[in-house]
Amino acid sequence: MKIYFACSITGGREYEKTYQAMTKFLLDEGYEVPTAHLAESNILDLERVVDPNDVFARDVNWILTSDVLLAEISVPSHGVGYEIGFALNAGKHVLCLHQEGRPISKMVSGNPHPLLKVKAYEDISQAFEQIKGFVNIVTNKA
Repeated sequence: MKIYFACSITGGREYEKTYQAMTKFLLDEGYEVPTAHLAESNILDLERVVDPNDVFARDVNWILTSDVLLAEISVPSHGVGYEIGFALNAGKHVLCLHQEGRPISKMVSGNPHPLLKVKAYEDISQAFEQIKGFVNIVTNKA
């Protein structure tokens, strides 16, 4: 299964360790994660040299060729919001995870789209369990 992982890059990196834990978990579980590099500490330097048109084309292709989109939305991000909407419009299942108590966009929390799930987590192990549950439901293993 290919999972597109979305997280804040230019909007703020305060959850970088969480992004890294999530991508490591996904890779350890055997999933293909084309965006795993977005969790790395040097991502701002890496992405700075890539043309915006190339980023758009690359990321849209990755969304379209992925089975699902997983977004960590504790830090607001224009790009992640766009990716969520794009994925839903493309018929992809989307799981949005956020730290319990963090305010999130009402455009996400209030969206009734049947392919969208929004879940809060208290700690990273709970986030991992929510990811497993989501994948099981999407793949009909629940």
